Amino acid sequence: MSEEVVQWLTEIRALREELAQCKDERDAAYKSAAHWRELYAKEAQQRRVEARLAQENIVQLEAELRQLKNTDALLPADRDGARRLAAIESEVAALDTVQQLQQKLAEVLQSRDRAIASLRKEQEHHQRTRSDLTAALGDTVDELHRVKSAKNYEE
Repeated sequence: MSEEVVQWLTEIRALREELAQCKDERDAAYKSAAHWRELYAKEAQQRRVEARLAQENIVQLEAELRQLKNTDALLPADRDGARRLAAIESEVAALDTVQQLQQKLAEVLQSRDRAIASLRKEQEHHQRTRSDLTAALGDTVDELHRVKSAKNYEE
């Protein structure tokens, strides 16, 4: 019977060691889960802050847009436009013949065509600049994520 007792005691020791190992693994898993929860919470907090800042920026821009639409800042431009219109009307009234009117119309159309060409060129430059800046911003964000990932990996 003592042999059976020794065998039982050996098995109990083995089970205790296995139980201790399982507890250590469980504790390590809890610690890892807590670490990942902490990282997730930090990331979620950062996203909430970014979303709040973006929302505040949207509200601010909408307020600026409403202000620009309702402001008297546009009135001086309207006054200048009215003055220019009056000057144009007096210049057209000064034209005596159909030939003078046709000549003036040709000048205005040429001027308009030059302005349209200039506007299109400016729009192309704007689009190119916008694309370049968007690409640069994307590269910067990617680099920032890479640096943050490397920093988090090191921790």
